[in-house]
Parts: sequence; C-alpha cells; structure tokens
Amino acid sequence: MADTTLHFGYIVQTIINSIDMDSFEEGIDKLRAFIPDTTLAAALDVVDRDRVLRYRTTWGRCHYEVFGSTSTYYTVFPRLEYSAKVFCFCTCPAFAFAVLVSNSHLMCKHVLAVCLAEQLSRCIERTVTDDEFVTRTTACL
Repeated sequence: MADTTLHFGYIVQTIINSIDMDSFEEGIDKLRAFIPDTTLAAALDVVDRDRVLRYRTTWGRCHYEVFGSTSTYYTVFPRLEYSAKVFCFCTCPAFAFAVLVSNSHLMCKHVLAVCLAEQLSRCIERTVTDDEFVTRTTACL
C-alpha cells in the first residue's frame, strides 16, 4: 500500500504543479480523482482565507504552518523526499488517522492547502531568523 500511496502522491503533486489561473478548474477536476471533495473544498477554503504561512530563513529554507478552524495551527511538511511510507506530513489529528492509521486519504486539507497556496502564490510569507526557524521547526517534536 505504501508504494501505491507514494505513486498517487507524486501524481497529485504533478497535477498541482500544472495548475495556474488559466487551468485552475481543469486542475481541480483532475484532483477530484484522488482527493475527496470535502478535503478539496476545505483546502481551497483555507487558501482563500489566507491561512497558509510560509516562514523563510535568510538562506532560503521554508517552514509551513496552517491555521486550523480553531485557534490552533498545524505544522506541514508538504514534501518528504526521503520517506519510505509517506510523501508528506502534517501535525493535525486528521492526518494521523486518515493518512497514517486508516490509509483512507493521501493527505489532509492542510497539506493540500500548502501545496495549492504555494502553486498559486497565495502563501503569507514571513522572514525568520535562524533561532526562530529552529524554534518553529522543533516545536512539533
């Protein structure tokens, strides 16, 4: 199952990478083959409400956080290139259950929102110092 999930994950990422404002509807329609409508709609809502934050270091490294529907935020790793089991990760409970435990989803709405916001240039970007970056990336450990 892990191999199939990884392959589908890369297909989804390829579809997302092909989306621009001219092909937006077509790209969303393609994503529907792999992503449940509820997850897709929720991710688009997160992007539309500017809830995706990208923290960039002075040397170019990025860290992503997505504000949830409550006052919490989730740390998102949209691409884990060296993982044998998953291609992305999020600290939300939905990712833990739907992706890691039940294998019913490829990703949660937060991961999808980060990928879409990145592709559509809709991330709210903040520059952080080296110390702030370390603090943010280790806070979820």
